Amino acid sequence: MPFTAAEIEAGRRLFAADWDFMAAAGTVERLPPMKGVEIAFAGRSNVGKSSLINALTSRKALARTSNTPGRTQELIYFGAAADSPLRLVDMPGYGYAEAPKATVKAWTDLIHAYLAGRSNLARVYVLIDARHGLKASDDTIFKTLDEAAVSYQIVLTKADQVKSAQLAERIAAAAAALAKRPAAFPDILVTSSREGTGMPELRAAVARILKERR
Repeated sequence: MPFTAAEIEAGRRLFAADWDFMAAAGTVERLPPMKGVEIAFAGRSNVGKSSLINALTSRKALARTSNTPGRTQELIYFGAAADSPLRLVDMPGYGYAEAPKATVKAWTDLIHAYLAGRSNLARVYVLIDARHGLKASDDTIFKTLDEAAVSYQIVLTKADQVKSAQLAERIAAAAAALAKRPAAFPDILVTSSREGTGMPELRAAVARILKERR
């Protein structure tokens, strides 16, 4: 669904606040109290979650970025002004098989427990690298989200690094994969953290969710 000029402006204002680190949780027991509205970002390791959060909030180093897959092993919370109900959650990357098995299991269990038990989680944005498209590990997280009845939406990242024809193929493949999934939001968001492509639309999407939850 297209965004109105008013929604684009609402998104701009929402993310113009001074965003900062709030908390980190490596276990379910350490999660912050359920307060306000949480928007989470999931994706395979090194898909660009931290870069997207930095671009979304116009902060160069709010979320730590790394070329080393599997670096984020906790749920990282970010918040804006004290009176803002919105929280952003950077989730551990999944699908990185070269980490120690115990580590992979620990953060996989954390992801699944978080998704299944967070009643104030309004949307999960599942990031897909536009250069590589969907993988089997993405299908696994879709299934988890469907079972938990958590609304989710695909965000293609690094769109500036693929040709337009290939990008169109990625969008079509993602849409087809979501067509029969009950918790999936059908629209695909296309972004580039480096160029800022799609950031106004993503901000507007979050602002729309926040408005609907109030």
